[in-house]
Amino acid sequence: MPPKADPDAFMAALQHPLRSDIDFVRAVIRKAVPAATEGIKWNAPSFRLEDDFATFHLRPTDSVCVILHTGAKKRPKPLDMAIEDTSGLLEWLAKDRCLARLGAGNAVRSNRTLFEAVLKAWVSRLTDRA
Repeated sequence: MPPKADPDAFMAALQHPLRSDIDFVRAVIRKAVPAATEGIKWNAPSFRLEDDFATFHLRPTDSVCVILHTGAKKRPKPLDMAIEDTSGLLEWLAKDRCLARLGAGNAVRSNRTLFEAVLKAWVSRLTDRA
């Protein structure tokens, strides 16, 4: 496996049926949050500002999934990150963590605008609370 710090090398070695969709969503995240840096966290592409906020969940093979969270370490008092989700893309795992299930193929591309809005709201909420 390539060095964990190099997301492009990691993705080049990744054998996943949705690899092209994952690359598409990586590009969406980079465009929506240009200040974010990308690395590998928990054996998956992850994005961070001052702390990690979006990490791919690579186990599902039928849908691209991204976990939105408030950092790599558990906080003593979790932030309430509730954001309005009219998209239906989010599954709340805790008050400071949710799973965005984006689909595959054409569904990923159709969900792009909705995911960008969710992502921007998440980052805005996160940076307001930092």
